[in-house]
Amino acid sequence: MPVLVVKDGPGPGTQVPPQLQRIPIPLLSPTSDCTGKTVKGRVVHKGPLVSMGEDNYVLKTVIQEVDSQQNMSPEHSSINIILFGALAKDYSESVSQGDMLLVTGFSVGNSPTAQKDKLHACNLQLAGDDAWMYVWPSTVSPRESVPRKRTSPASTEVTKAVKVVKYTYVPLSDLKPGVVVNVYAVVTFFKQPFRTKGTDYCSTLKITDQSNKKVGCTIFCDKLEEHPKIFKMGDIIRLHRVKTQLFNGAISLLTSHGFSVVTFDGMVGSPVVPRTSSESFKFGEEDCQVVEALRTWAANQSLVPAQPCVPLSAVQPKTYFDLTCQLLAKAPVDSSCTLLKVWDGSKCPHPLLDVFVEPNTLEGSPTLSKDMANLTANVLVYDNHVEVARQFKPGSYLRIYNLHAVPGASRLPSNDSVQSDQTGHLGFHLHGGTSYGRGLRVLPEDSPDILDLKKILETFSESDINDSSMFEVWSTPPESFERTCDHTVEQVSLAEVKSRSPPQVFHVQVQLKSYQPQRLYQSLKLFCHKCKTIRDVPDDVTVGGLFSEAQKDVGPCNNGYWTLVLPLPREPPSESPSRTLTLLMSSQLMGKGKAKELIFLMGATLEETCRIASAYSNIVPVTSPQGTMTPLDLSAPFLFRGTKRYYGCKQCSQLKVGESLGEGVEVWDEKSVADALGVQLLQYGLLMKLELQDGTGFLEALLWRDAESFFHVSAEDAAADQEAQDRVQETMDRLCPPGSSTAERPWMDLCLSAYTVEENGQRRACYQICHTGTRGTNPHTHPHASPRDT
Repeated sequence: MPVLVVKDGPGPGTQVPPQLQRIPIPLLSPTSDCTGKTVKGRVVHKGPLVSMGEDNYVLKTVIQEVDSQQNMSPEHSSINIILFGALAKDYSESVSQGDMLLVTGFSVGNSPTAQKDKLHACNLQLAGDDAWMYVWPSTVSPRESVPRKRTSPASTEVTKAVKVVKYTYVPLSDLKPGVVVNVYAVVTFFKQPFRTKGTDYCSTLKITDQSNKKVGCTIFCDKLEEHPKIFKMGDIIRLHRVKTQLFNGAISLLTSHGFSVVTFDGMVGSPVVPRTSSESFKFGEEDCQVVEALRTWAANQSLVPAQPCVPLSAVQPKTYFDLTCQLLAKAPVDSSCTLLKVWDGSKCPHPLLDVFVEPNTLEGSPTLSKDMANLTANVLVYDNHVEVARQFKPGSYLRIYNLHAVPGASRLPSNDSVQSDQTGHLGFHLHGGTSYGRGLRVLPEDSPDILDLKKILETFSESDINDSSMFEVWSTPPESFERTCDHTVEQVSLAEVKSRSPPQVFHVQVQLKSYQPQRLYQSLKLFCHKCKTIRDVPDDVTVGGLFSEAQKDVGPCNNGYWTLVLPLPREPPSESPSRTLTLLMSSQLMGKGKAKELIFLMGATLEETCRIASAYSNIVPVTSPQGTMTPLDLSAPFLFRGTKRYYGCKQCSQLKVGESLGEGVEVWDEKSVADALGVQLLQYGLLMKLELQDGTGFLEALLWRDAESFFHVSAEDAAADQEAQDRVQETMDRLCPPGSSTAERPWMDLCLSAYTVEENGQRRACYQICHTGTRGTNPHTHPHASPRDT
């Protein structure tokens, strides 16, 4: 442990290393050499242990020199010590006020509270493995003499400065006018700070507590950072020393002398981490209990909107909404307007307005590629919000309150060639003023409110790029596609590739001229590893027809399965009677407790099957001609698992369903289900034909074997997940932007495998892209214009 109790005298026990040299507290300064040095004093104040997250603690204590001369003032003989991490926790558990303390491994810094607490102008900071504390409990006399407690005025001043105060909190319903109180409450409304006509800033909020009393509060502070750090309605706030006043017949709160504020996230289950700019504050276990109680109460009161923030994908024209986003770039438009380019990883369903600014005025990404269309929102910030917005740094996370989605161009920078065709596009305005809580602020990196946002944005990062490099990756073109192979092969031109006989492997540097299929969903294929056949993934119309045909053969099933009947009324009920679906489960599986793991479904439509599959792990659609349970035609999926569908090969499958189904199976997945049913499982794949060019010629190459690593998308996911499909589309739009010229397209480092195929008795050379994927690196220019080592 970093806190050790000292045993003086001979015999076993902790001893202070004799080589340490002591520095008297009055002689400490920021330039003091702390190596091998110690400071010793009596603990005259011990602050509370404050948790800043998992295994992250901080604690402040004060020690006083015990052998200083009688005329030494307290500001020279008493010093603040700030402890961090495990040391703070050990100190909280091991040390009491009045103990003698010797510290080593400290650093010396200027004390930001010296003017307020009248103590030493420096403080000691202890953290890490090099920091140690040696303690003589107050019941054990240290070897050196300790004078009695002084009663001089100076000593009394120290006692007052380090006195631990017990705070009392008043319910809002018990407030009386004209008194100074401390309160805990839930924030139901707030406005961001704004500059008054004087030198300070003002913010207003409305709060409530378990007494159901709603109270307004007005806060004046000289600095923006001293205002409450409120991020959303529902946050918890603690106000110390606020004055009550009667205004328009209602009690309200106003800051008074000594005012301080601490806020907390209001979400139930989130860490109780204080948010404050105060250098010192008290926060203990009782405070944690109060915060948790308010969180639980507020969660059951419907005090805040169910969805305070709206993603760009859900924005509708002419609406006002809150947006949580990341800042990509910013630029001044004029003295009363600033442009912020932001995104939240979702795609707006409406075309977005493009705002022109001079490239040399943009801080952050100089240009955003065309693949980011409708992912990057241009926010125009007006009037009193400009001062705040211009302090933001690209890469920071923002929350913008009461943002207005404005259809059409309105008060935009002039660039007629860009904006003439944007009258129907959507722009975003943060109007001046503070009505309805209008404003914006930076969210801290560890805020619970941006955890989901970070996860979404990370899905767009192909190489774990950090915020600072993101803007380079998103320059035009946005990213390069480079070889991932480890073999060393000389780079050649396409003309030389076609002149050489396969089989060979080549490295080339090319651009994409065109690709097929243009409808990328058609690139999804089903492949049989046994017979090597490739087939298209059937569409819902085809599959739905197979399910409808199978319904005609539904009848009693007599091959030993438990039957559960589910009534499903049709819509509207008046047009046709209710019908039933039948769930069949093996009696053997029922006995093993596996009924929920593999279920056979009979008599359902495709839509009903998908709905039931969302609630169960494995659904196998079947029919029962002549009373025997049989899987559907293998042109349809033989298995549904959530949103995923699995197909079998008609040529290689040997279907079987019987009482022995599932013997020896511990976990049901697509492979074990296929094996149990005698189905040869088809694998999903992505198949595309790319036409490449490099100035020496053209060449067609297939993207098949390594397509998943090329796109960083699983073909199985692309078949079931719209986000995965969008990533394939976005990648192709990067390589071949719609409407782009050849000069605008990125250059790619590719690995090509050459092989031969035989058709109609003739052999011809074919090429396939392999060992190539997205890298988070800067794209390069034409190799003949600017050579680049690869």
